[in-house]
Amino acid sequence: MNRLLRTRRGWLLSAVAVISLLVLAACGGSDDSAGTSPTAVASPTDSGPTEVTVTHFGGTDTVPRKPDTVVVFDLGVFLSMNALGVEADALGGLATPIPDEFKAAVTDKKLKPVGTAFEPDYEAVNALEPDLIIVAGRSSATFAEMKKIAPTIDLTIDAKNYMASFRQRHEVLGQVFGVEEKVAAELEKLDKEVAAVKAKATGAGSALVVMTNGAEVSAYGPGSRFGLVHDLLGYKAADESLERDATHGDVISFEFILKAQPAILFVVDRASTIGQSGDAAKKVLDNKLVKETPAWKNGRVVYTDGFAWYIVSNSLPGMLQIVEDAKSGLGSGQ
Repeated sequence: MNRLLRTRRGWLLSAVAVISLLVLAACGGSDDSAGTSPTAVASPTDSGPTEVTVTHFGGTDTVPRKPDTVVVFDLGVFLSMNALGVEADALGGLATPIPDEFKAAVTDKKLKPVGTAFEPDYEAVNALEPDLIIVAGRSSATFAEMKKIAPTIDLTIDAKNYMASFRQRHEVLGQVFGVEEKVAAELEKLDKEVAAVKAKATGAGSALVVMTNGAEVSAYGPGSRFGLVHDLLGYKAADESLERDATHGDVISFEFILKAQPAILFVVDRASTIGQSGDAAKKVLDNKLVKETPAWKNGRVVYTDGFAWYIVSNSLPGMLQIVEDAKSGLGSGQ
């Protein structure tokens, strides 16, 4: 019994002491601002909000800001992130040759294998417990399934409103990863390059964009997959009859090219770009009909960077390369 009394007495003394300290702290803290609501004060280590709400191709979602573990299922997004100094933890890419300048980043052993853009390994993605998953373009169809695993954004570009969508895509990357200033600088750089080409392209003569796939040749006009040559960069279309909004282009003959009489011919070699064997574009187009065009006669056949045009046109490096190729169409006198 005596032990119990001592225990209770000790507990009461401790309680009194704590209450006294609280009262003293309250009295000592009173000043002219007494009675106002408490205000949260950010600590020196705070780096802004932990979440950000963004609008993307798949809708509007709230996702982590500066996420720790990021899984990317688009080469273009990955290369833009790389250009902005942002790292990914896993990449679901494509079975395609990678140019030397990007090979180190794409084949980095630190990147976890998670399947491909077309065939994701959902179990591998789930095992990583990602904070954010990014899909786009070729992997856009996986958006709903990815969203079941972790917060997911779809950065697919709207082909019908390409540059506005391209800009929004990268601004979203800036918001999510806290690199808004870097994104703004890169977009400003791109705008200047585009303006410089457009200022001269409008008077440089008509252009035709073709893609070879082995011996098959397709043509693309304004509003199509490669319509940026006309819609953004200002080259006059050599033929206005080509299907607009075309992803795969119109299959054409060499007679069509001759009839169009392009002053500039831009060529995308699909087979070589994706590592398939077959006749290369230069061999396919080396025939008497194409040789009768102003483009061939004046040395203005531009064999483009297929990786930039066909695989990663939605990236910062890809778009800058496309503009550089378009500049080559101006000729040495421009």
